[in-house]
Order: sequence, then structure tokens, then C-alpha cells
Amino acid sequence: MAAALQPSGWWQLWRRRLSARDGSRMLLLLLLLGSGQGPRQVRAGQTFEYLKREHSLSKPYQGVGTSSSSLWNLMGNAMVMTQYIRLTPDMQSKQGALWNRVPCFLRDWELQVHFKIHGQGKKNLHGDGLAIWYTKDRMQPGPVFGNMDKFVGLGVFVDTYPNEEKQQERVFPYISAMVNNGSLSYDHERDGRPTELGGCTAIVRNLHYDTFLVIRYVKRHLTIMMDIDGKHEWRDCIEVPGVRLPRGYYFGTSSITGDLSDNHDVISLKLFELTVERTPEEEKLHRDVFLPSVDNMKLPEMTAPLPPLSGLALFLIVFFSLVFSVFAIVIGLILYNKWQDQSRKRFY
Repeated sequence: MAAALQPSGWWQLWRRRLSARDGSRMLLLLLLLGSGQGPRQVRAGQTFEYLKREHSLSKPYQGVGTSSSSLWNLMGNAMVMTQYIRLTPDMQSKQGALWNRVPCFLRDWELQVHFKIHGQGKKNLHGDGLAIWYTKDRMQPGPVFGNMDKFVGLGVFVDTYPNEEKQQERVFPYISAMVNNGSLSYDHERDGRPTELGGCTAIVRNLHYDTFLVIRYVKRHLTIMMDIDGKHEWRDCIEVPGVRLPRGYYFGTSSITGDLSDNHDVISLKLFELTVERTPEEEKLHRDVFLPSVDNMKLPEMTAPLPPLSGLALFLIVFFSLVFSVFAIVIGLILYNKWQDQSRKRFY
């Protein structure tokens, strides 16, 4: 897969295409790109990306808070700093999260995450990592990197500590992904291996340059790439076709520490709407879904729990049960008496 053009790359591209007499057009283009409102083309075959501010977050983090006008909410030990949002500090038994308040109804999108994981722990003495979410429920603390278990949606995990001691082929930190319809539990003891869609090693701790992760969802095709080498190039990590994600879910990120710890920081989250052409056949195939799933991967079906009975409903059930019981007893007595009368007539 071709690497995305970095700012220096598309500057050179546009500078070659535009002549000196088009200086005014260049100025307008730069203003649009700088504001994040104009489109930008990043790959051949993929048209344009539009930054969606209601689902994005960057310094100075003015949209973070608890008021009704805030676009992002903090949870747990997460705190806003001047240069980053710290989900968890390098301390034991902490958990924190950052959640978007606005549900996302885009069909095709790309989420770019600028993050940093660092701490005092040496080799295999740090943990536990962070997760990026696109899920039905938000602000639900739990054991899966600070979020609830049996979630509904997509989870992408940057796992920094190996819990499964016997495995040898996997090098940590490790990035993996999971799609859940609410029926599966994340297996901590096996580092999520039974339910993962794929993964790759990602050495992201204590680096002196920026680290990025991108989650791209286009035509039910999930792609996860990373830029963690300081080369300003995307490197493939996970690619899964046939991923069906409903619209209207929430973006978020969370982290947790246990006996081991790290600083888990988020510098920015940028969501882009992707404009993608579809054939009429693809339009039929890519209709909205209401429950997450992956083609050729069997997820246990969810059985909806029965709603609890109200007091009136319970009273009516008991009342009619008693009436039916009394009615049955009366009918039984009548039939028994008729049977006795018939028996007596036989003897006379």
C-alpha cells in the first residue's frame, strides 16, 4: 500500500503543478488546508478527505470538558495538560478515558491518532497500553484497557505488556484489533488472541519522535497503519475486508495501569470524512447494518434480555393465574360429581 503523502510531499506536488501566475490560487489552497476545512487528496484511487472538527481534537484542547457544549468528555484519571491529554500517569492502578460526545454517521472515514507512551519501567516492567474505540456505548469504565468488556463495535489495542508467558512468537508492544457484537469477552490472559482480527509488533515506548496510528474504514474494508519510525511514512499493520460497522457510534480512547504503569498520552485525534464513489451494485451491498460483524467470522448471536415486569403486569399475571386455578378446580369438581352420579345409576 502506498504511503500517504506528508505535508512536504503534497507541497512539492502542488508547487510543480501551479505556475507563478497562480500565486493567488496557491494562497487560497494553503488557507483551506491550514484551516482543516478544505479537501486534500492523499492517494490515487481515493478522492478527498475532509476534516470533521466535531470528531477531532487538538491543542489547545478547548473542546474538552463537562459542559453541554463540550465535544469531548474526560473520565477517571484522565487530565488535560498544555501539550497533551494524559489518560493515565505513570502510577499503579489508574485508568482514564476520553470520549467524543457526538455520534459519527459517516460511511467512510479515517481516524489519525497522535499518541505517546513513555515511563520509567524497564523491559517488560511497564503496562498496560491504550485502546482506540468506535463503539455503541461511551463513558463505560471497565477492565479492557479502561473500557467495558463485551463492548459493541470496534476496538484497536496498543498492548505494551505480554500477559501470556508461554508465547514466544509475538514481540510487544503489539497492536491488534477486535470487532464485537456484545457477546465476546476480551481475553486478558491471552492478550486478546482468541478474538483478534490481526496484529503487528509496534515498538512505541520511550521514543524521541512522534508516533501515529491511523484507522481507515472504506467500503467495509478496515485498514490500520502506523508511523512509528520517525520517517513520516505509513507502515501497514492490519488489513481486513468485510468488516461491517453500524453508523452512529462514538469515538474514544482509554487506558489502564495495574501493578505496572506508564504515561499514556494523546496529542491529537483527527477524523476525516472520505469521499468514495460506489457502483450501484456496491450501494446495494453496502447498506446500513445494525450490529457489528465480520464476513467469514462467526460471532455468537446476542439474545436480547427480557425487560423486567412492572408491578401492574406482575399483579395481573398472579390474579389471572389464581382465577384460572379456581376455574379449573370448579370444572374438575363438576366433572367429578357427574362421574359419581353416573356410577350410582349403573348400580341401580
